[in-house]
Amino acid sequence: MRPRPAATVLPPVRPVHPATALLMLAAAVTACSTVSPPIGPYPIGTTRPVTGGGPRFVEASPSQCVPYARGLSGIDLRGDANTWWAQAAGRYPQSSRPEIGAVMVMRTAGLGHVAVVTRIVSDRVVLVDHANWHGRGEVSVAVPVRDVSQDNSWSQVNVWWLDTNTWGAKSYHVEGFILQR
Repeated sequence: MRPRPAATVLPPVRPVHPATALLMLAAAVTACSTVSPPIGPYPIGTTRPVTGGGPRFVEASPSQCVPYARGLSGIDLRGDANTWWAQAAGRYPQSSRPEIGAVMVMRTAGLGHVAVVTRIVSDRVVLVDHANWHGRGEVSVAVPVRDVSQDNSWSQVNVWWLDTNTWGAKSYHVEGFILQR
């Protein structure tokens, strides 16, 4: 039988002063939040100017995605987001391609999600304004959404996650875009 190696004895851990720990945490959070959003210059000739920078939360009364999208787009549909695509059939033009002012209808776990396209950045990236994506009733504007479908069909997307300033880990099925009349 071989002898067991001697246990490694680590030096005692010195406690960190609370102020030092707070500064270390602040530095870590600041480093994480300085990542630039993955979009280039905003296109010229869009209908709404971007004010105050890139993707961000804005101060607004708490809202759900449906009333927010209805109010912003003027598309007068009711009910859960996962019913909007079927409700729009025959009432509003529908498309598989994004347009400014269109409502993007996404399938998510639960009740679905709707967001209003406010910019076309490229053939694979748009900006949206939407509410309650993070589940706290928050309103987010100028949020990048990228087409990750293999055939550039806008059937699968990733959404920029403002809490972590990175692309979300999941991709979501897009039923399509409801256009304004």
